[in-house]
Amino acid sequence: MTYHDQNITIIGQGYVGLQLAVAFSKEITVIGYDLDISRITELQRNYDRYEEVPEQILKSCKVEFTTDPSSLNNADAIIVAVPTPVDKDNTPDLRPLENACISIGHALRVRASSSKPLIVFESTVYPGCTEDYCVPIIENESGLTSSKDFTVGYSPERVNPGDTEHTLSNVIKIVSGQDHITCERLANLYSHVAKSGVHKASSIKTAEAAKVIENIQRDLNIALMNELAFLFNELGIETSSVLEAASTKWNFLQFKPGIVGGHCIPVDPYYLTYIAKQIGFNPEVILAGRHTNNTMPEKLAIQIKKLYSNAAKDVKGSHILILGATYKENVKDFRNTPVVELNNKLITYGANVVVYDPLASSEDLEHLGLKPAPSDVLGYENSFDCLILAVPHKDLAQMTYKQYVSLLNTHNAAGIILDIKGVLKPDSRDDIIYWRL
Repeated sequence: MTYHDQNITIIGQGYVGLQLAVAFSKEITVIGYDLDISRITELQRNYDRYEEVPEQILKSCKVEFTTDPSSLNNADAIIVAVPTPVDKDNTPDLRPLENACISIGHALRVRASSSKPLIVFESTVYPGCTEDYCVPIIENESGLTSSKDFTVGYSPERVNPGDTEHTLSNVIKIVSGQDHITCERLANLYSHVAKSGVHKASSIKTAEAAKVIENIQRDLNIALMNELAFLFNELGIETSSVLEAASTKWNFLQFKPGIVGGHCIPVDPYYLTYIAKQIGFNPEVILAGRHTNNTMPEKLAIQIKKLYSNAAKDVKGSHILILGATYKENVKDFRNTPVVELNNKLITYGANVVVYDPLASSEDLEHLGLKPAPSDVLGYENSFDCLILAVPHKDLAQMTYKQYVSLLNTHNAAGIILDIKGVLKPDSRDDIIYWRL
């Protein structure tokens, strides 16, 4: 069977699955399957709620979007791109993956085609999950045997929401299979959409481990920068100046402090620590980094309280405006946003907190438990005691320092600006206390 003769069904039409579907549909038949009826209805109407795939591309692509599980029955390849979150105890929540495997098993049981289907997992998991957890479910539900009746591979997703530079077409794609033939089949399949090439991992476990440590490395480096930022603050040293000086060395890694959210960095480490604990290994460093980043909203709230004390003001009863609510700038994604915890902590101090995000509707913010600021709040002069620039979306980062200052009430005490990522260019003023990581 040639590449162009294949048909693919992709389970999960979120950030990852949708972009895969659009890319593959340029040359072959693709079905985008998802259980979320509203999501599929939106895609059928050429609307991507995450604003990652433009309307014109959805109109022109040849993807068939459906909630019908029979779309899996005769696919030559099934790609699984479902979420792999953690529960409230930070234990891997494999229910979306389990449901996908059950659906695949049912489809294979009634499959009419005699060809051996390829099952590919893209979801981030712990090493061993594909072969030790997913495959047995598929075998049990289908009555078939892996390798003999169907073949399994793993190719971890590397989608970075909001990043137009590093896309599916121009980043190297890791591929792996349960055997050499499967790996080669996977490499051929993905080479048509990953134009920068594929890397053939030695095993599925290797590919799973590679994916999960990509984000663990980033999490740990951000945690280090966060710890250093608070240390340097106590020492009276400007963190950005330290990093600027240190980065003149050729092998200094350029990371910056900040609050961590989203569906990857705060989640993926727990998949590796889970399997580590299962085998009796204590992953101290990984968990320490997670603790540092998890407690950043609380540390920032405490810092704000200190700034109020410096300004001879009381947090209780004060008016605070948080700017930005998504987990990262220029992306309409609120998953695991640390802004919620920061907001809640400030409320426990008795502050009156409102939140404005140019990418969010009032309904979006209310769904997160946040109090929306008026849509024209950026014109409210002399209205707030404290401004927190939490997520510097393009529209917010382009505002001048003077515009931010105008929002602050400085009649009786100094106004406070907390610029978490340090994007503003402050001037020296006696009536403003400015702080950044």
